[in-house]
Amino acid sequence: MSGLSRRQVIAASVGGVATTVGLGLFGAWALRRDETPAASDARTPIPTEMGPTTTTRPPKLLEVRTVKSAARNREVEVVAFRPDGVAPGTLPVCLALHGRGARARVFTGLGVGGQLSAAAAYAVVAVDGGDSYWVKTSAKDDPVAMLTDELPGWLTDLGLNPRPFAVLGVSMGAYGALNYVRDHPDAVRAAAVISPAVFTSWTEARARGVFTTRAQWEQTEPLRHIDALRGAKLGVWCGTADPLLPSANRLIDTARPAVARTAPGGHDADYWTTVVPEALSFIGSHI
Repeated sequence: MSGLSRRQVIAASVGGVATTVGLGLFGAWALRRDETPAASDARTPIPTEMGPTTTTRPPKLLEVRTVKSAARNREVEVVAFRPDGVAPGTLPVCLALHGRGARARVFTGLGVGGQLSAAAAYAVVAVDGGDSYWVKTSAKDDPVAMLTDELPGWLTDLGLNPRPFAVLGVSMGAYGALNYVRDHPDAVRAAAVISPAVFTSWTEARARGVFTTRAQWEQTEPLRHIDALRGAKLGVWCGTADPLLPSANRLIDTARPAVARTAPGGHDADYWTTVVPEALSFIGSHI
């Protein structure tokens, strides 16, 4: 495992009240409240990843470290959010995977830090994964190996549990999150995916210009490996104006998640910030 090279620690003291969503909402599978729009086909628009559209104050406890990833052959940032009011100790961890065109820091703008609380004490840790849908695209860039082989050591250095109990993914990060569940069935108890970029056909997947072969896509496409997700409690959120809603609905219909929410919104940060509180409360209910 690579050790830490250089680090930047950001500690901001910012007031605010964490939003709390009742944990009782998550006891049973909830039917989505929309009707599927026109069927997806090869012309389904490719959403453009968008960063937060508003300026969000830094959370109280945010730590950013720059580390060398041998698996990705570059330096990456590890961003850790901790709940306020929790005594030092080895907190359980939810791994957060960002979308295409974003980096680990995007979760700061989505308000992740402000939603953590001592009531359900766990840390959220994000890491830079590139734009390859969290799959290996070359011998010099393997984000899967980074998460499996290097992340545990980085979490230990942060004073956190080295085995994430949950995973949160946004857009492309949802593709990676569902595969992380498959790769770590004995550790992951819950997964929350928002605006999941999953694909019902090779035509759709190939249009992303990421997968090296159809075989690689078939091996990594979560919709083709639903049974491998059964061990973790799953929550799915998607906006009804999201062009990827048909694929999200396929995931809902086949995986039958514990929570399925579709509501007005697009494939953008404005929608994501509205559902992050519920997604994090869902995760917190499975510590």
